[in-house]
Amino acid sequence: MTTNRPIRRSRMPFLVLGIAALCLLPIVAVIVAAVTGTFETWVHLAETVLPRYALNTALLSVLVAAGTAVIGTGAAWLVTMTRFPGVRVLEVALALPLAFPAYVLAYAYTDFLDHPGPVQTLLRDLTGWAPRDYWFPEIRSLPGAAIMLILVLYPYVYLLARAAFLQQSATGYLAARVLGRGPWETFFRISLPTARPAIAGGVLLAVMETIADFGTVAHFGVQTFATGIYRSWFSMGDRAAAAQLAFCLLTVALMLAVLERLQRGQARHHNTGKRFEVLAPMQLTGLHALGAMAFCGLPVLLGFAGPIVVLAEMAVGSGQNLLSSRYLGFIGNSVVLAGVAACVTVAAAVILRFNARLLATRAARSAVEVARIGYAVPGGVIAVGLLVPFAAFDNALDAWMQATFGISTGLLFTGTITLLVFAYMVRFIAASLGALDGGFAAVPPNIDAVARTLGAGPGAMLRRVHLPILAPSVLTALLIVFVDVMKELPATLILRPFDFDTLAVQAFRLAADERLAGAAVPSLVIVAVGLLPVILLCRGLGRHGARIASPEPAEAGIEAGLRG
Repeated sequence: MTTNRPIRRSRMPFLVLGIAALCLLPIVAVIVAAVTGTFETWVHLAETVLPRYALNTALLSVLVAAGTAVIGTGAAWLVTMTRFPGVRVLEVALALPLAFPAYVLAYAYTDFLDHPGPVQTLLRDLTGWAPRDYWFPEIRSLPGAAIMLILVLYPYVYLLARAAFLQQSATGYLAARVLGRGPWETFFRISLPTARPAIAGGVLLAVMETIADFGTVAHFGVQTFATGIYRSWFSMGDRAAAAQLAFCLLTVALMLAVLERLQRGQARHHNTGKRFEVLAPMQLTGLHALGAMAFCGLPVLLGFAGPIVVLAEMAVGSGQNLLSSRYLGFIGNSVVLAGVAACVTVAAAVILRFNARLLATRAARSAVEVARIGYAVPGGVIAVGLLVPFAAFDNALDAWMQATFGISTGLLFTGTITLLVFAYMVRFIAASLGALDGGFAAVPPNIDAVARTLGAGPGAMLRRVHLPILAPSVLTALLIVFVDVMKELPATLILRPFDFDTLAVQAFRLAADERLAGAAVPSLVIVAVGLLPVILLCRGLGRHGARIASPEPAEAGIEAGLRG
């Protein structure tokens, strides 16, 4: 007889409470710093920069939402429901722009399309025009930033929409065709409404990344909440203004997170009948095939292949030596920081998720949900939210130690990478939890009961039973967090210790000095590392390629990998 004894709530580990509290701390600190700021600061912001920041952020979000929805949904439907030359290559290649941070794409296109770049230079050579004789679209603008973000974020919609289309039964589609509806009308009236929750989830994820973006808008001179926070903190030294701007951005981010959770919770998938009907894809020929190839191939060309070529050409003539001691230091800092952050983040995610499985109480589940909030909070907001309380703690501790013992402790948290690791953990623990959810679901509950019957405690159960089964999920989570940390820019810029630069910081610094060719070298390394999780996502999507009935929607697994 098995004795599955419940574990009392009072035995909930303090470590779990500490992790949940740390994840909640930036949000609480930003709110407290904002509401305790002077009213004059609010008035000054409202009269000067706040309307511009709000308008630019809103316009950028709307443009990105529309662009990612059209490209992602259209491409997903074409590669899933039709067949044309190159479709097998394109269905994987369409996810590759995810490897690019938007700011890296911005560096490549600025060098390519700016006045001294090859496009305008060739135009002047062919026409004989002087610089003032013609008009050329300005890449360093809000529409230019929107295009960069669309090109790297449409895969959020593409992957989720394609997974949803793969899950759809052919019954409704065939019924509409039998009733005389054409392919396009059937798409808009049957396929699109069914996939709407997945598409909306992808669009909301893209918008959350848009409001959090700093590198692209800073390089293009677009003033948003993200650039305003950094400018207020460092250029103006006004921490109250930075906290209040962070509060505004935090409010928008949390609203988007609530919308994303609500639409995901309302999603329902119904496969009628015992058999899951398979829909034979339509074979496109002639102009229809060419149109499909152009629609699916252009995002890959503009969002991946073209920028790779441009960056490689820039890197060759940049004079930057990737093997020099200076660059090896940047690489070492990036790898150490990403490695430590990945291990800490995944360990915290394992503890939270295992505790929720073991206790199955509301408190344990709440700790997991609190930790998941971090994926919606921009890196700059997390940085400000952590820097305010920890800087006060460092200064208070140092003053007390000097007054009591005559010893200076220095900056224990804000002067080391400790605070950076905390920030990354808060930002990316949701991605780790998403990667681990499937692994924990694969462990049958009766295994826990057997382990307890044999006298195994929680630690032994986790170490000897769960972790061996969870090894693939843990490795996936480690890789996702590692790459996300390599690409993260705003939190790194704000919280990094003095003289501790990473590849992302070096790329941003060179680009800010208009040394775009030099910025290409660290950017290429970041993109190369970023390809690893994209390959994992493509493999995960490929496993859902067969049209079979499943109790869990395919987009659930893809969405877990996208979070980060």
